[in-house]
Amino acid sequence: MNVLFCSGEAYPFSKTGGLADVAFSLPKALNQLGHNVKIITPLYQKIPSKPKDLLHIGQAMIHMGNFVIEADFYETVFQGVTFIFVKNESFFNREMLYGYEDDANRFTFFNFAIFEYIKLTGNYPDVIHTNDWQTGMIPFFLDTRYRQVNAQFARIKTLLSIHNLEKQGSYPIETEKLFGNKNFTYIHMNRVNFLKCGIMRAHAINTVSNNYKNEILTKFYGFSLDGPLKSRQSDLYGILNGLDQDLYNPKHNQFLYEDYDEFSQVEGKAKNKKHLLEFLKLDIKQDVPIIAFINRFASQKGIDLIMQSLETFLEEKKFYFIVIGSGDSLYEMFFSDMQKKYPTHVYFHQGFDYELSQKVYGGSDIFLLPSLFEPCGLNQMIAMRYGTLPIVRNTGGLKDTVRAYEPETNMGTGFSFENYDANELKTTIDQALDLYNHHKPVWNELIVQAMQVRHSIVKMARQYEELYILITNE
Repeated sequence: MNVLFCSGEAYPFSKTGGLADVAFSLPKALNQLGHNVKIITPLYQKIPSKPKDLLHIGQAMIHMGNFVIEADFYETVFQGVTFIFVKNESFFNREMLYGYEDDANRFTFFNFAIFEYIKLTGNYPDVIHTNDWQTGMIPFFLDTRYRQVNAQFARIKTLLSIHNLEKQGSYPIETEKLFGNKNFTYIHMNRVNFLKCGIMRAHAINTVSNNYKNEILTKFYGFSLDGPLKSRQSDLYGILNGLDQDLYNPKHNQFLYEDYDEFSQVEGKAKNKKHLLEFLKLDIKQDVPIIAFINRFASQKGIDLIMQSLETFLEEKKFYFIVIGSGDSLYEMFFSDMQKKYPTHVYFHQGFDYELSQKVYGGSDIFLLPSLFEPCGLNQMIAMRYGTLPIVRNTGGLKDTVRAYEPETNMGTGFSFENYDANELKTTIDQALDLYNHHKPVWNELIVQAMQVRHSIVKMARQYEELYILITNE
């Protein structure tokens, strides 16, 4: 099956979150199953990894409202996966991927450019797989602009994957002038909503965990789109994200001080922990646990709960706390202040550093992810893969991936709490610390259980394969 995978970001060339990881690992896995999946994404200039050996495919003029804008298309292959890049320096030669006043223009352009790429090359896919608001207009444009004028477009099916419903691409109503459609009807709360357009027009919709699929049909998690989603409930599916077992592998990892697996984790993690503390110039006390938080700094991630409970623990020096991330300046300032106040027990790295993150996953004991909501989450899966037990709130994909510790059976792969409450988080941290400090054999058994979980990319790919087959046979 031929699939064009459309994403606003894709590892290793651009990344703000988990979407980028899935945008590479899923096409890679589908190709290994015998399909032909290509990724199309903007050619950002300010990106951590520059694509090499770019082949210029061609050029097209994009008609967008009263504007005619040039798009150049480039191609490269990375680890067997073909990447198509859409280049326009005015739109994509910027410091950030998103967050600009003209994002509506930028991604309307990108959505139109995808169709022009298809026309230019004659590579008409069976399925266009869209992701989040950045490509949410594609199903609408296919139905209203391209399907009627080209029989080859008429047979294409669309799938919309929702990785985060909160981010919707909501813009002033004047944005509809860019679409060239006089009968645009998908106004939502007096604004143009890119994600709603995708929800209403895609042949099928999926979320990145089964629990999140159910949550977004409620008012709290639906972010005002629960109504449209309920109207498409029969076409809504939940497919749990998988983790690239090769990319995240403590047994073969150039960034760890010592490789290990579930059978050698006691010694392996101890050596990585000692090396990590030395590397970060923190106090070296092997019997004190390390708790890590690696994430973007947004209210969604439960940082408010951390702010309310962290200092109580630090005053008693109950653990080391290592933070990697950036985002909301309020949270950045908080973690910076904590590092200054507790320099021997807190380390804060502003921004993302893949190498450092690998060292932290390998050397830490506990990983925090107390999210307000979490569509899936990859970080808890990575932590489990490295034998770092996660503490999560029982929501979204966290509920689907972490088995809470059961004292009666000593079974579990982490710890969880129900309500978005700082006291519940504190109680759960206390539970984990008690187990770490006083019941080490049980702790080590939980590590083994966590490391033996395989959130398989292949399983995820086969579920998408089934969904592609379902919609193409309709």
